[in-house]
Amino acid sequence: MDLFDLDAIQKTNDRIKELEGLIKKYQKSYYNGEAEISDSEFDALWDELKALDPKNSILQKVGADSGNFEKIHHVMPMGSQEKAANPEQFLEWASRHAYDEYLVEYKLDGASLELQYEHGRFVRAVTRGDGSIGDDISANAVKMNGVLSEIKCDGQLLDFTGGVRGEVIMTHEVHKTYFPDKANCRNAANGLMKRKDGKGSEYLKLIVYDALETSGKSFFKDEEEKIFWLSKCGFNTVKLVICRSAEKVIKYREKVMEDRKTSIEYDIDGLVVKERHINLEDASRNRPDRQIAFKFSLEEAVSVLRQVEWSRNGATYTPVAIFDEVELNGTKVQRASLANPDTMRSLGVKIGSHVVVVKRGEIIPKIEGVVPGHTEGLTDIVFPEKCEVCGTKLVDDGSRLYCPQKTCPKRVLHQLLKYQQILDIRDFGETLITSLFNDGKLRSISDIYALTEEKLVPYFLNDQSIGAEKKSLGAEKVYNSIQNHRKVKLATFIAAFDIEGIGESSAEKLVQAGFDTLEKMLSATQEQIAGVYGFADIMAKNIAEGLAENAEEMKYLTENSIITIESTAGGVFSGKSFCFTGELKTMKRSDAELIVKNNGGSVKSSVTKDLSYLVTNDTSSGSSKNQKAAKLGIPVINEEEFLALTGGKESI
Repeated sequence: MDLFDLDAIQKTNDRIKELEGLIKKYQKSYYNGEAEISDSEFDALWDELKALDPKNSILQKVGADSGNFEKIHHVMPMGSQEKAANPEQFLEWASRHAYDEYLVEYKLDGASLELQYEHGRFVRAVTRGDGSIGDDISANAVKMNGVLSEIKCDGQLLDFTGGVRGEVIMTHEVHKTYFPDKANCRNAANGLMKRKDGKGSEYLKLIVYDALETSGKSFFKDEEEKIFWLSKCGFNTVKLVICRSAEKVIKYREKVMEDRKTSIEYDIDGLVVKERHINLEDASRNRPDRQIAFKFSLEEAVSVLRQVEWSRNGATYTPVAIFDEVELNGTKVQRASLANPDTMRSLGVKIGSHVVVVKRGEIIPKIEGVVPGHTEGLTDIVFPEKCEVCGTKLVDDGSRLYCPQKTCPKRVLHQLLKYQQILDIRDFGETLITSLFNDGKLRSISDIYALTEEKLVPYFLNDQSIGAEKKSLGAEKVYNSIQNHRKVKLATFIAAFDIEGIGESSAEKLVQAGFDTLEKMLSATQEQIAGVYGFADIMAKNIAEGLAENAEEMKYLTENSIITIESTAGGVFSGKSFCFTGELKTMKRSDAELIVKNNGGSVKSSVTKDLSYLVTNDTSSGSSKNQKAAKLGIPVINEEEFLALTGGKESI
């Protein structure tokens, strides 16, 4: 372990302590009806602490109530649930809990309350508190809709002794009519139920979802019967749906995400998924394992697809969905990627479909699913058939829709611009490249190196200046910049040819996998590329075809010594990858990235599990990249530490 790993550990420990303090603070305000942050913001803190320190004692506790009421022990456990924030996390849980059927209930966004009964008669109502002891708010609870003074069935008092658990909620209508000054229904409900004078409790409603009989009598045999029994006794009960697979749970969640906007009278923030069997041992834990809260997220929304545009990028036509505006993580969104033809077909998406839009981490918005049940007025999406530039019939191979004509002007210009961008040829910008292309001076990458100062002068001086034999500093600068980029790393050279699916990071993976010469790269088969970790069959196919298509020019450039492929073997950053975020003080980010490449390393645009270092001068910030790095245990270093890692080899 080197110095920087030790620094990273210290910073992680500091962050853990900071998170502990924040969670304690916000739990206290939440359980006293004065929540300072949203559920999603609290969940983000909780998830970060869980990632950094899974066994932290804070994660095994819930909050505590105020000291305004008598303290009472619960009859039934009232711990916290495990949670999944997205379908991927839910499927991971479901892989460990493969039930024949999943019982799914709304996760009510209110305040937990336990009603205690003796021989069928109400005794007291106790808040959640710390999970074992809560506040006795019986005087307020009896005013609420849904709190029964007696448990009866068919007019007969039942000899039930134990607890009934539910959630105190405020309906949207009550909030709008009587408490519009409150931030949300949950905060309003939490505040009213704990008022000393009891005022306002009559506006609240209790919806129940659990019961425990403590004297040995049996009133229900499984979770479904429990809800049916509670309903028959006259309680307001949570909606229950049975799904036969984990995938159907995800589909149901998509539907509920849409329904909650218009047809559910109170707030819910997810679903509770459990097994049919009543598992008292699991329920007694601080965080039961055999059920999970499958939460909604601010990173997901449901909208209606209105049209599809086809974005042209080089040879590829990418479908872009246009839908009714939604808000994701505080940003208004109307456009999202549909990826490729196969994705569209597998989703079954049509114009008019109700779609699930997601935006997670630093990924651009995309369409993840179609909400079932909406079939009226749908129309098929029209695919373009011919290239808009050269008129060639487009190829739909499932993974992409593209123009197969290598000499298509749009493709050629895109490749030239990509080459300049990847090699970072200064002063040889898009405007100049486009002008040279339009004038027929550039038709291939090889043509870049055939440019002379004389050919470039007309693009910097007018006819009068040329006639006066004035020297063009601009033409000289561009020419020299091109000449300074005749030595390149193999991964950079490959990525610069604008091959579908291969950037510098993926090219570097191929180099590190043993394809470390141009000859080996060009002779690699689709199967060999697919055998490298992180390369799926479709991606491997695109890369193999792209290498074959560009092989002739690649060989021409190298065999004629126009380009020299530099070896990075033994570089101080060999096998390591870096991601830069935020502003650097002593250099441009492009220069820092070039230092990495020149020393055998690779640069990533986002934080992934195989990243070696995240470089930022704000190492303690709560940015999404910093948070993700902390979750994945990736060292976060500043600019000074980065430069120290070079060992003095900072040349660019």
